[in-house]
Formats: sequence, C-alpha cells, structure tokens
Amino acid sequence: MPASFSTSLLTDMYELTMLDAALRSGTASRHCVFELFGRRLPATRRFGVVAGTGRILEALERFEFEPEQIQWLRGLGIVSEETLEYLANFRFSGNIFGYAEGECYFPGSPLLTVEGTFAECTVLETLLLSVLNHDCAIASAASRMTIAAHGRPCNDMGARRAHERAAISAARAAYIGGFAGTSNLEAAKRYGIRAIGTAAHSFTLLHDCEREAFDAQIASLGTATTLLVDTYDVAQGVRNAVEAARAAGGELGAVRLDSGDLVAQAFTVRGQLDAMGATTTKITVTNDLDEYAIAALGAAPVDSYGVGTKLVTGSGVPTAALVYKVVQREGEDGAMHPVAKKSEAKSTVGGRKWAGRTVDEDGYAAEEVLVTAPSEEAAMAELERLGARPLQVVLVRDGVIDAEAWGPDALERAKERHLRSRNELPYQAWRLSEGETAIPTRHIAL
Repeated sequence: MPASFSTSLLTDMYELTMLDAALRSGTASRHCVFELFGRRLPATRRFGVVAGTGRILEALERFEFEPEQIQWLRGLGIVSEETLEYLANFRFSGNIFGYAEGECYFPGSPLLTVEGTFAECTVLETLLLSVLNHDCAIASAASRMTIAAHGRPCNDMGARRAHERAAISAARAAYIGGFAGTSNLEAAKRYGIRAIGTAAHSFTLLHDCEREAFDAQIASLGTATTLLVDTYDVAQGVRNAVEAARAAGGELGAVRLDSGDLVAQAFTVRGQLDAMGATTTKITVTNDLDEYAIAALGAAPVDSYGVGTKLVTGSGVPTAALVYKVVQREGEDGAMHPVAKKSEAKSTVGGRKWAGRTVDEDGYAAEEVLVTAPSEEAAMAELERLGARPLQVVLVRDGVIDAEAWGPDALERAKERHLRSRNELPYQAWRLSEGETAIPTRHIAL
C-alpha cells in the first residue's frame, strides 16, 4: 500500500482497541485532560528543550482517517464497525495548550496539555510522543553543544547517520537548539535553514593530485569555499589550499580538519596559515564531535564545528523519555475528577496543572511551579502572586490550530525563544557534567 498523506496511522494499535472498548462501554465521550511530561531528566541533562511542537501541529492538520485506511482497518478486524464509523468522521475538536517551542523544561513540566473526549485524546498519544521524544532529545543535545561552542557556529552534518526522515526533523530541532546550518537539503528547503557543505575526501581522491582537486573546487565555488586539507598530509594540504585560492585571485575562505588530534592540528594549521599571510582564512573541524569534544576545542583557534552522529542520536540520550498520562476525567456525576497512577517509580500527580517559572533577585530562573487548581483563573492568580512567568500557550482551541505556531516564522521565533530561556537559567544549567537539574520543580495544589 502506498504511503498516505494522512498522519492518523502514526499510532499504536492499542489506542484504537481502547477507543473501541470505550465506545462499547459508553465512556468514550467522557471529557478528559491528558498531560505530556517527563518524570525526570537524564543524569547528563540539567534542562530539556521543547522542540517538535510545530511538527505536531502540522501533523494534526492531516490527522484524519482516509477511506483506504478505514478499509485496511476493517480487514484487520481489530475494532468494531461502530469504531470504524467514528474514525471515518474523526477530526480533533478539543484544546491543546503547551510550552512554547524553544522553551526550556524540567521534570514534571506539562509540555502539552490535551483536553477533549477520551476518544479524541487517546488516539493522539503516539503521534505526540514520537515527535516530542525525538525532537526534544535532539534540541537538548544541540543546546549543550552550542553552549560548549561559546558562540562559534555549529552546523548539522548528521543526515547520513540517521533515518532519512528523522534527519530532516533532527536538523529542525538542532536549529532550535542553536545550530546555524544543515547539510540536509530537504531540511533547508522545508524549514528555511541555511544549507552548508562543499566537498568530501572522495572529490580529492578523484583527481590526479590534491592541487587539481582544489583548483576544480575553487573554479566552481569560488575562493570563499572551504577546502578539506587532511586527505593526505595536512601541512601540504594547507599550502595547496592557500596557493590554489591565490592563483584564482582571492583569499581562501576556510580549511576543514576531519581527523587526528584536532586541538593540536588546529594550533599548527593556524600558525601555518598566519605565516603564509592567510590570516582571514578560517578553520572548521568535524570528526565525530560531541559537546565534550567541542568543549575541549574551546582554547584552540577553531572558527566553527560540523557535528554529525552525536547530534542526530541525542549525544547519548536518543529519547527525551516523555510520557502521556490522563490526569483528570469526567465522572458519572458529570464533574471533573483528578486521577493518578500509584505504580512504584511510575506514579503521576493528578489534576490539570498550570505552569510558571519564578526568577530570583538577579533575574535568573529559580523554580518551576506547577499549580493544580479548580480553575484557570485561580491558577493564574497563584502564579501572579508568586511572580511566576506563565509558560503555557494556546496551540489548539476547539479544534482550530494556531497557524502562527507552525507557520513560516515559527522556527525562527523558537530559536530566539530558546536563547532567551537558556540565558535566564542559573550558571549550573550550563555545566556539561552530571548533576542536579538547573532549577527545582514545585507542585502546589489549591
């Protein structure tokens, strides 16, 4: 069967079997509140980064069951005709609130709050989790890498180390985390991210000598290009690169180092470039970098970094470990009741929560506050009393998606928002070592 434009089958089977059972029992229409959050952060993460919200909203726009999907489900025989009829007419009509994309988050932070009937909330579970678990992990790794880079540009070069579709999403998430460009052309086209890239070792090996390869690249891309100088001997490669650019009438833009002791080589190459008068030629480094390798290069004369495998795999944390749980549901009496799991190590806090963040007298974030209250007005009043900045925004209202949250300018706003949010965190948030989360989370029940 060919791929579908619809996103409705990006789900797990048990969501439909739960729906089927709930329709049979008469509970499917009960109003519910689900929250998407993480119980804890990985030991190496002092904060998380919200990324993927825009992708969720774009996918939600296409979340409907097409006739051929209904027919396929009918052939499986896993749900009743009543459920198939419900799905054939399905459009999400509830509300979704969430942390704005680019915001930092902490344990318990309700990244998404989904309100609607049990039927419409439950079928979204896998779609929401699969997007946010991936994108938040990548954005969080990217943020740590850009912290380690101390303002030097980081570029995504990880497409060949990931699933071809995941690579596009990773490039988007990395951009939110502070990356400057991507080698992936589909990501560049789809999201307006700056495309980067010049040539690989194979291009040098194609030619009879390194100088011929450099001449050919400069003839095509100009002297501002970046030449890869470690195919053979680095020192000779640098000489060939500088001389090739000058023969073409300009100064070389940059050289790239992709192997060996990058710290030592960066110092050596910088000295060689300066001695040749190529003082404006920059140095970019690649070769399996992560935040720790980037930090180790902090004192070296490096101008930019290309990051691949460790970026698109979350630098050791490939998933954000987020969960999606019902926290409030309508009872037989028509009233809303908090509900919670009591399972050991997997317990949840019942009740719909409103989130805010307080700052100390120096203007740095001090605490994540989650307020459970009988109404939004009461929760907002409590956040105001605490001087906490509200964190949740409306993403979907009565089934209508906020187009600005995933439109053309949304990604740039998310990147800028992350920088502001990260800069608000206290110093310990920027450490790369294992440790406590940057700020504590406090639950308040009114």
